[in-house]
Amino acid sequence: MDWVTLVSLLLPAAAAAVYKQWIPNTNFETASNWEKGRVPCASNVVHFEKNKVVSVFVGSPHALTDMYLPLNGEFVLASGAGFAAFDGSWDPGCDSGVTVRFTDAEHHAWFNPTLWQAVSPDGELDPSGRIFSVDEERVPCRYDDVIFQPETSFRVNVDSSQQVIHLRSISLMGQELSSPEAWARYLRGPSAPLQFHGNGTLQVTGTGCPDKSGCACGNAPDGHRICAALLGASGRQCPAPACQSPLQPLGHCCGVCGATINLDFTPDFDLQKYRDRLVQGLLSQPKYASVQMAISKVHKAQTFLGVIPRSSTPLIQIVLIDDGAGAQTGSTAEQLAADIMEDVAQHGETLGISSGKMEAATGSAFSKQVGSHALNRIIAGTVLGLLFSLLLLGGILFLYRKGKLRLPTLRLPQPWDRAEEMASPDPASDKGFDNPMFGVEPPSDDCGEKTLQEMAPKDHQVFYLNPLYDASETET
Repeated sequence: MDWVTLVSLLLPAAAAAVYKQWIPNTNFETASNWEKGRVPCASNVVHFEKNKVVSVFVGSPHALTDMYLPLNGEFVLASGAGFAAFDGSWDPGCDSGVTVRFTDAEHHAWFNPTLWQAVSPDGELDPSGRIFSVDEERVPCRYDDVIFQPETSFRVNVDSSQQVIHLRSISLMGQELSSPEAWARYLRGPSAPLQFHGNGTLQVTGTGCPDKSGCACGNAPDGHRICAALLGASGRQCPAPACQSPLQPLGHCCGVCGATINLDFTPDFDLQKYRDRLVQGLLSQPKYASVQMAISKVHKAQTFLGVIPRSSTPLIQIVLIDDGAGAQTGSTAEQLAADIMEDVAQHGETLGISSGKMEAATGSAFSKQVGSHALNRIIAGTVLGLLFSLLLLGGILFLYRKGKLRLPTLRLPQPWDRAEEMASPDPASDKGFDNPMFGVEPPSDDCGEKTLQEMAPKDHQVFYLNPLYDASETET
């Protein structure tokens, strides 16, 4: 397949640096931050819960009748912003004496994918809807840049299964903190404890991914938190897929219809260049206008004999989905996956790709699964089974040779043994006889004679039959 470099609007999605922007804020002027869904007016009473910790940005001046403040919190005032007492003038759009309460921001969690969005370096929303991320990568990864919008306040729960959450940089209040020293100074200030809470610790490293083949996101330990937050927002249940056997990409909470490709790579592989190649050469084609793609490095768990956890192997995962419906669900994504596999077969060695496996799940009843290594698992299982059997036999032989194991002796009948049995004479034709006197201890002379005399009558004779005597022969 010949490739032509195309100028595409998808290129920003393939940029090396990834920027994730936090969506919620705790600004005074944000209507959703108030229980009544509107900003307090002059004749209202403003109420902050006294035991809630809060940081509030105030962007403009406000006149209020009364205000109850928290015991621990801060108000960040923009230029010209502030509060003034209400002068009592009539305001037709304001309910006099009504209490308006500030909502609780404690539930906003760092590992909630719905609270983050991908943006460009200047904070503008990413214009591309063609590139998406699996759920674990929708939350900032260890080499990502995090942006909190300028002139906004926020409060984030950073509870985590990781002791430290690593990031490349953090931008807040219009200031970028991209070194460990700068971040440490900010943490010692008064605002950080009001903005970040929970058992996790954010750490700015200032370094990007050092590997040209890409770096894994690093959010797998908190995958359960991500899925719980995501499914909690949608009713705690994955939507019913339109295909019979949905695929389960690594790092994604729910099954998908479409196609996945797992690529094994060599040290020559460059993830950035390969992503650009797919975006410019395939994804931008009109026939694939309905397809979305996710591509990243992931770690797949390896097991011994399919049961015992052994280690994890890095691979490049490509996830393709489309907007097809009914029997056409996933079919366009499957076709794109087949084109990618064809390109791998032709140019894989040049691209640093050693092998690839494709799986597809579509709305068609004849959905197929194709892969250059579709039988790898069966072959590997067979080889491991043979090796295990040889090791078992070798162990038994070793113990037997050492005398630590005794094996029962089995004698198999041989053909000549059967011949000997057939040739042996019938026991009934044996001319021998049993000697009744053999093996009988003779009685002593004294006791024996006396006993016989006492037991037998005088006219009784004791005699034995001679089995060799034949009376007929004597008569003859």
